[in-house]
Amino acid sequence: MATAIEPARTTAAVPPAARWSGARRHLTGWAFAAPWVIIFAIFLAGPILASLAMSFTDFGLKDLRNPIGTNFIGVGNYTTLASDPKFLAAAGNTAYFVLAGVPLTLGVGLLAALGLNVAVVRFKALFRVGYYLPVVTSIVAIAVIWRYLLHPDLGLINVLLSGVGIDGPNWLANPALAMPAIILMAVWRNVGFVMVIFLAGLQGVPNDLYEAGRIDGTRKWSEFRWITLPMLRPTLLFAAVITSIGYLQLFEEPFVMTAGGPLDRTLSIAMYVYEQGFNFLHFGYAAAISYALFVAIVVLTIVQFRFLRPQT
Repeated sequence: MATAIEPARTTAAVPPAARWSGARRHLTGWAFAAPWVIIFAIFLAGPILASLAMSFTDFGLKDLRNPIGTNFIGVGNYTTLASDPKFLAAAGNTAYFVLAGVPLTLGVGLLAALGLNVAVVRFKALFRVGYYLPVVTSIVAIAVIWRYLLHPDLGLINVLLSGVGIDGPNWLANPALAMPAIILMAVWRNVGFVMVIFLAGLQGVPNDLYEAGRIDGTRKWSEFRWITLPMLRPTLLFAAVITSIGYLQLFEEPFVMTAGGPLDRTLSIAMYVYEQGFNFLHFGYAAAISYALFVAIVVLTIVQFRFLRPQT
């Protein structure tokens, strides 16, 4: 039985003009991306890698003129953190900021979004602008205003308290009240941002789900629990991650209002990085603190993704 032999398949050679055209398209793409890549390498990637290397040295003021002579100390800066009482105090304060500020910000922001999502509410645009205005206002200006509002003698809050016969405290000089006062201001400032995120998520929930629930006789609380919250899980995850990162990096509010006092009760990790780097010029130690904060942010973000990610 004869076997048919198929002719060998040949691949047509790509003309040089076509190869040059494809290469030119790739070069054009890189040419457009080159400015951003160069800027990223110079102003972002370069400093990030330099600070990481610096965290393993005792880089200080003496090394600015001759960085080559910097002493490599390995993980010495990181082991020092574990026994540094001021860093541990700053870490505890930052945890306080996160544990108190994040739930309050998310809760108040969600309530505001639910209120503005109701069809019968009038002047929605005005309320949205009012809630969001603190977000786009200079945080330093806001902190200065709140510092005057909380002034023990001339502050509006104590003036109102004295009007009803209550002797107002010295809010920012009291170790027990300074932290809640800063958290109150931070929540007031960040609620508008969270509200806008939740409002966008609420408007993306299909009305068919609510109509089906009403047909089944679902009450408002059950509707919120079994329809609204599950549909808001991606939005809640995003808002929780962004808000948590903001509170972990809290700097301007305590820096302007209390400068970390009284008795370091409002000193945050970000403030301690600033203090070590720019007040004491311990650049290597400050870099190590900043990377410890980075690890905390990554760990908290992973935990939030684990518990808040949408169910599949």
